[in-house]
Amino acid sequence: MTDANNVSPAAGQIPGFWAQCRAPVLLTIVGGAIDTIGFIALLGFFTAHVTGNLVLAGAAFVKGGAGLWIKLGAIPLFIATVMLTKMWIDRCSQSHKTLGWLFVAEAMFLASFMLAGLQLEPFRDPNAAELALTGGLGLIALAIRNTASKTLIKHISPSTMMTGNTTQLGIDLSNYVRLPSRENRQAVLKSGSIIAGFVAGAFLGAMLYMHIGFWSVLPFMLAVLYLASLSFHRQFI
Repeated sequence: MTDANNVSPAAGQIPGFWAQCRAPVLLTIVGGAIDTIGFIALLGFFTAHVTGNLVLAGAAFVKGGAGLWIKLGAIPLFIATVMLTKMWIDRCSQSHKTLGWLFVAEAMFLASFMLAGLQLEPFRDPNAAELALTGGLGLIALAIRNTASKTLIKHISPSTMMTGNTTQLGIDLSNYVRLPSRENRQAVLKSGSIIAGFVAGAFLGAMLYMHIGFWSVLPFMLAVLYLASLSFHRQFI
């Protein structure tokens, strides 16, 4: 993201820790929550990333099992969403507004994901078209997010896949043990907050879903709209 989208602190004023970590923490909370809600409700379908669906598809192909076509179908749907999102980004000139509208689009598909789930649950057949429709809406929402992460907000660690972030936390901890400087401590706090956010989102999403079903998507959709507002007002750091 360009500097036009960042807050310009007063001269000599360093943004606080929350101001620096607010966006990545909220993004990872939403990513963890939506992926967990989808996994529980949709019989093992991952909405936030393709890797899990590929693994489950491979296992289903070898061991037998239902839902193979849905998990494989997630791949072209994800790619098509990324392509269309990137084409739209390339046509836009103001990055902060573009990011804001991407968050709005993500929130709209999360709302569609929630409404489809409320209308069509419970899901009992992993091959059902209703499951594919609901899972596809959630997947599109987070495919838009992943495209933004690879283009407009490359300075923020990926918010839906934690392997790289966990590796970075290990590296930052190693650096801090070797040299316990303020800079290395800040690095540990940043990478650690991303992991903590995803874990918190996963547990929160699971607990909310068990109590209120697909209504559990609503607070996380509102969090995305909050990030959209920050982007439109050039306050997304």
